[in-house]
Amino acid sequence: MSHKFEDIISLSNLLVAWSEFLISKRQRIDVQIFSAKLMDNIFSLHQDLLYHNYQHGTYQAFYISDPKSRHIHKANVRDRLLHRAVYRQLYPFFEKIFIAGSYSSRLKKGTHRAIYRFHDYFLKVSRNNTKNCWVLKGDIKKFFASVDHCILIDILKKYIVDGDIINLLEEIINSFYSGQTNKGLPLGNLTSQLFSNIYLNEFDQFVKHKIKAKYYLRYADDFVILSENREWLERQIRPIQSFLSGSLKLELHSDKLFLKTVSSGLDFLGWVHFPDHRVLRRATRKRMFKKLGRNFSKESLNSYLGLLSHGNAQKLKQVIIRNNSTFKDF
Repeated sequence: MSHKFEDIISLSNLLVAWSEFLISKRQRIDVQIFSAKLMDNIFSLHQDLLYHNYQHGTYQAFYISDPKSRHIHKANVRDRLLHRAVYRQLYPFFEKIFIAGSYSSRLKKGTHRAIYRFHDYFLKVSRNNTKNCWVLKGDIKKFFASVDHCILIDILKKYIVDGDIINLLEEIINSFYSGQTNKGLPLGNLTSQLFSNIYLNEFDQFVKHKIKAKYYLRYADDFVILSENREWLERQIRPIQSFLSGSLKLELHSDKLFLKTVSSGLDFLGWVHFPDHRVLRRATRKRMFKKLGRNFSKESLNSYLGLLSHGNAQKLKQVIIRNNSTFKDF
């Protein structure tokens, strides 16, 4: 696939990107202001891009609890429209180079499919639960804040030869720093989802093709490798640490590095996994009841019932359905 700068900045791409961006955002004040002079604003953006005068704006910073406190940086509507235009042109290509075991921020993937794939891998490694299945679980420390801009841009250059596209991506990437020069991706950008997967695809390829891990899954900055051989998994820790630090300037979170069996209970993606069932993580359960106790709406109820359908949670479902007053004391 040939990437063309003209395809990204074309009026047709910007208009389709706007229609996609607008979904669920029509009532927001900044979106309404931009919409009031939509064609003027889109044409102005197109002209700035065409004549290489585009400059990324500043960010609005705020915190959310998800469940831990996260520092979100929100770009203005004009820049977020461009992010969408870039994403919709580049994502289809990069989707083809990502490994099957990468489940974060990808179409037809996500947490639910990841936990079912984890169970499939467990059954294969344990030979239908007749042998021990060991899991090496790791977490990359402060991933988004640690992404090195120069390394990311060098990775992008391996796949994109159009210099105008690279210059545009550099403008987006360098619009944000996480306290250190040339470090960090903003959690609020759509492009950050794509850039993070492109960055960690280097790690995915290393795990699959260098250490040859057959049963490997990654969701965002969490990953697991399954094997019946505990010693082999233990030997992979040092090469993984060396690759992350040497090639990507990343670090494993030492407090979140585990090597244990599934039969002892493996905490992954909000669930504690056992050979024949999974239960909701205690922290996830408490957070769910806290939110429902504070705002018991039909939408939030259906959302959590959908979540619970992916594990062994009949008791929790009954408690939720029975009455709202239970949540605060659960």
